[in-house]
Amino acid sequence: MASTRFGTASQGRQMASPRPKTRDSKDTLCRNVLIYGHCRYEDQGCAFNHDQNKNSNNSSDNQPKKSLNVDSPSFTPAQLGGKKSTFSTSAVPFTPRGSSTTTISPAIQQEAGTTLFKSSQFTDFGQNNYDLNSTDAINGTSDTSLGFDPFMSSVSQGLQSTQYNPYAEEHNPLAGTGASYYGAQNTYSTPSQPLQYHLYYPLAPIRESLQPYQRAASELFLPESLREDLQKKSEAARQVLASQPGVQSPSLQQYHSLVPLDIKLKNTPGIFGLPTWVWKATSRKNGNVYCLRRVEGFRLTNEDAIKAVNSWKKIIHPNIVTTVEAFTTRDFNDSSLVFVHSYHPLSKTLAEHHFPATPTRFSRPGPVVEKVLWSYLVQLSSALRVIHKAKLAARCIDISKVILTDKNRIRLSACSIFDVINFEAHRRVEELQQEDFFNLGKLVLSIGTSTLPRNMVDLRTLLDQLGRTYSEELKERVAWLLSAPQSQYKTAEQLVRDLALHVDDVFVSSTIAYDETINHLGRELENGRLVRLLAKLGTINERPEYDGDPNWSETEHRYMLKLFRDYVFHQVDAQGNPVLDLGHIISCLNKLDAGTDEKIYLTSRDHQSTFLVTYRELRKQVQSAFGDLQKGNTKQQQQTNRGF
Repeated sequence: MASTRFGTASQGRQMASPRPKTRDSKDTLCRNVLIYGHCRYEDQGCAFNHDQNKNSNNSSDNQPKKSLNVDSPSFTPAQLGGKKSTFSTSAVPFTPRGSSTTTISPAIQQEAGTTLFKSSQFTDFGQNNYDLNSTDAINGTSDTSLGFDPFMSSVSQGLQSTQYNPYAEEHNPLAGTGASYYGAQNTYSTPSQPLQYHLYYPLAPIRESLQPYQRAASELFLPESLREDLQKKSEAARQVLASQPGVQSPSLQQYHSLVPLDIKLKNTPGIFGLPTWVWKATSRKNGNVYCLRRVEGFRLTNEDAIKAVNSWKKIIHPNIVTTVEAFTTRDFNDSSLVFVHSYHPLSKTLAEHHFPATPTRFSRPGPVVEKVLWSYLVQLSSALRVIHKAKLAARCIDISKVILTDKNRIRLSACSIFDVINFEAHRRVEELQQEDFFNLGKLVLSIGTSTLPRNMVDLRTLLDQLGRTYSEELKERVAWLLSAPQSQYKTAEQLVRDLALHVDDVFVSSTIAYDETINHLGRELENGRLVRLLAKLGTINERPEYDGDPNWSETEHRYMLKLFRDYVFHQVDAQGNPVLDLGHIISCLNKLDAGTDEKIYLTSRDHQSTFLVTYRELRKQVQSAFGDLQKGNTKQQQQTNRGF
């Protein structure tokens, strides 16, 4: 089909490329008319148009069109000629007919184009398959009204913005729709991250080519894993509630800075029959941190009942939480009984460790290792031996009252509580001690079979399940603990003798852990000594208050100590780069503290003064200069400095 713009093509030649027409000067408005309103050369042969109305009416009709204008009609040649490109997706299959100028109808061309090079994975664009909910940008903007969802808008309006919790396992905003502890934030703030407990940079892999006399920097300090655990426990012990203006921090008699340790919002009566709450507090007397267990709603009727705590104060055992004192209080607007015990930071009960309240994919490991069960049994048997020897009974052997303070290290907590609240119920100590053995067997059976104590109905079935998972010896020992006494009462000494083989295993593992701890402690042994030496050097060098004092001028031994500081910390290599050699620093400080006879060469910064001295002479100079500081401080403040 031919265009009216380009004309028709003859049959004897191919269609030529279209050429733009030149613009006629008669249709162009004269510039004199645009500028001055008239043209003085209009009657003298000016070739431009001088009628403004004519130009404005015909501007759209007479506007020249470029060859690549979008308003140009599509060009379709009437005849095919030449060679067709092999890269066209609408190419017509080649069929020789003897003439290269055979006309092909557009219908045939369209039908052939739809069958060749057609991919089934992609569909042609059409208004029927266009997604109106698409939020793609159009001309640099995006229309969000098309993707509006009234349901999600109502849900998002009902949700409250919660503070980012880096310790949460799930960060879905729908997971915690309750009211947050802190107020909602209108502006964006950087989420708070956990504290970084690494005081040093991450350690690089240690080279295997170290010589016997060489040491790595990691061998001079505690392992990072142990340091991190100690830092976490220290942070937990120093944790306090967020202060609020006008609100005084809670206190209880001599204990202040109370922090709740219970994670549950509503407490229910436990094994004691009364609701209990656990707090962490600091004593005003000695500054130590203690654990306070409050028994809610208990009214003390006999003053001799609270004196039963005195017998538990004498019991000191590594597997028993030490009892400090007990007292009554009305600070909670009721009659409450408070027991004070030693505080072990970051400890958790066996119920929290083996039976997590919110199970996740990581919280359900396989069966507990049998050595761990034997370790629990040995440690609690040792604790019972000491308790029964003191004519007492534990009465609180339960998975909710046995805490895990370290790896496989358990302690019996909440002792002496039953002796106070059940003081009126007179029962023989022998009967209570037999109940301790039964509760111990029930605890091991509960952990070994992964069954909560409230679900333990048929103990015989659970014993058979325990025997299918663990050894026959463990099953027999648990069965002996659960059985009733026959001719004579069970004793803790007999239980310890029967566990002698496993007691040896626990003793070996604890001894290995002790040796490892001593090894780690030896790395930090010299650090305190070096810190005290650095403190002395820091107080001597460059004191600004003695700049004009002739008695304290940087001459003689004080000047040598200044040069010694440059020798230790400010060395450079041949290229002038600073030398960061930790081994050199520690070696020089150790030699100075020991006062060896090794000589060193000290040079001033301007290279005008040099000294050849020994570490023994430098040590005497440090003691003399620091002694002068102590004398001056004594004259001014009438007191001596301590700690060096």
